[in-house]
Parts: sequence; C-alpha cells; structure tokens
Amino acid sequence: MSETAAVRDLAVHLARTAGGIQRDRYETEFRVRTKTASIDLVTEVDHACEALIVEALNAERPDDAILAEEGGGEDLDSAEWRWVIDPLDGTMNYAHGYPRFCVSIGVQHAGRPEVGVVYDPLLDELFCATRGEGASLNGREIRVSREREIGRALLATGFAYDVHRSPDDNVDHFAHFVKRARGLRRDGSAALDLCYVAAGRLDGYWELKLHAWDVAAGNLIVEEAGGRTSDFRGGPANGDGLQTVASNGHLHDAMIEVLQR
Repeated sequence: MSETAAVRDLAVHLARTAGGIQRDRYETEFRVRTKTASIDLVTEVDHACEALIVEALNAERPDDAILAEEGGGEDLDSAEWRWVIDPLDGTMNYAHGYPRFCVSIGVQHAGRPEVGVVYDPLLDELFCATRGEGASLNGREIRVSREREIGRALLATGFAYDVHRSPDDNVDHFAHFVKRARGLRRDGSAALDLCYVAAGRLDGYWELKLHAWDVAAGNLIVEEAGGRTSDFRGGPANGDGLQTVASNGHLHDAMIEVLQR
C-alpha cells in the first residue's frame, strides 16, 4: 500500500469514528459556548471529536503537522504531511438539533492537497477524494452536474460569523444571485455544500471568510469530481477559504461575473 493510500484509509477511519461521537451525542445534553461572536459556537462534542483525531494522529503519524479548528495538534512548518481538520463542521446546526453537520479532514503533501474526506454521520455518507483518482460517495464515483444555465442552477452560500457587524457580509451577493438562479440554499456546513457540488446535488457554491479547515477536503473533492474552485476573481483557490467559489465548471465564469458586480 502506498503512503497516500494509507493516509486516506486513516482519514476515513478517523472521520467515521469522530462521526460516531457526533451521532451518539446528537440531540442530547452537552455544553455550548461562544467564541468570537454570539453566533460563533463551539460544543464539547467539537472538542471530543478533535481530541480523538489529534490523539490518533500523534500516535500513528507523530511527524505530521496538524491544523485543527479548535487548536489541537501542532502545525509544523517542516512536516511533509499536513492534516487540516474541522472536527464538527456545522456546529450551530448541531447545537440546535438541525441535521446538517459533518467531519471534514483534508490532508496535504508537500503543500499540495492530496486527500479529502468528509463524513455525514446522520446520513452515513462518506465523501472521499485522492488527487488524480477521482471522487466518491460511499465508494461510488461522483461527478458534478452538467447544468450550463445559471437560471436553472441550484446554488448555495453561507454567512460569516461577523455578519452582524461587518459591511462585507455577502448580503449583496446573495441578492444578486437570488435574482439570477433557480434556487439558493443556506444550510450551514461549507464542507457538505462543497461535497454536494461534487455530487451534482448543487450546481455551485460561494462564501466569504471561511478558514482552511472548512475547504481543505471539500475543494479537492469538487476538483476530483470534475468541478472547479477559485477565489472571487477566478484565480486559484489559495486554501485559506477567504474567498471560495466552487462549481460544476460550466457555471463558474457566470458566477464570477455576478460576484464582481
């Protein structure tokens, strides 16, 4: 087995195991607190999932770097492999009992995205991609949609945690797209939105002010499913998520045009 395959198998195992914690604790009593804003939440389940993943990586791959949303692990500049982890993407949904959340694990090799795994524990859907090998859902190959007209497209977006106080709030983009697209969705999990683009359930997605852990797995899954990712000007997605556009490729230029208005 190649090292990349071993990394992928470990990422799948960790995503499923952390997802099991989320499924077991869903709609039970757990601690919730705020971070940077009243709508920026973290729960004890986030911490439990991250601790499980980080502890396993420290044991199995102690030389690898780890960038995790809640601060676990050590992001080593010298490491060949780097794990970028959102232990519970969709925390607000989870805290409210809204069934839209997941585990997201992206793995980079020498600075390049190599493996992406996203697991939805309630639907038992595992999205997975390895660079150059395509993308899958529960082992079945997935591809982006073929839609070429934005007027027939189903798109998704989200709003940053500073939406209450920042003028750069995505509301203007939302208004422009709602006049152009067939439908818009705002479901609160960037990683799952990206996977839904990859699976052809959505035709496109955009969002502002995400973080690397939100997009590290999902962007690769989109690209390996035949889609395109970029910033708001159509340039390469730089991995930090600050400007994220993902599409089936056919609609990408039209989405960029709307975002530039």
